[in-house]
Amino acid sequence: MSETPTAATAQRSLSEHVAAKGADLRAKYGPKIGWQQLQQVMADRSLVRYPCEIAFTDEGLREGEFAYPHALGEKPEDGFIIRVHPLYMTELGMVPHLVLYQLVAVNYGEFASNDDAEAFAAAALGLETEDYYNTLCRLADQLGDGGCG
Repeated sequence: MSETPTAATAQRSLSEHVAAKGADLRAKYGPKIGWQQLQQVMADRSLVRYPCEIAFTDEGLREGEFAYPHALGEKPEDGFIIRVHPLYMTELGMVPHLVLYQLVAVNYGEFASNDDAEAFAAAALGLETEDYYNTLCRLADQLGDGGCG
């Protein structure tokens, strides 16, 4: 007789899955994930479930927000635009740090947590989660609101 899965069990399973997907991304496109590799990742449906583009715009971003996956329709299949604050146009090598975090929301929607996004991106970039988080905070702090405190 099997146990009924709990919400905690489901969350743990998702967390393990996203970290494994991040490692898969690194194995396929790494070890360094830069702007060119990110473009290839965005077109890879084994890693990015729905059509997705990157646009440097602050349209729709909240104050202090570095990026956001904007849905192009009511269904995920309609695709997304990852809106990245234009400040980062001059730092294309760091844009994967910002975009990979957003891909977890594209792929898993509201089921994914911030921790899942950090685990995925850290694994994809070959970083420890804490090191990734600190880099993400330094990037976010460039917007001037000190959001990572």
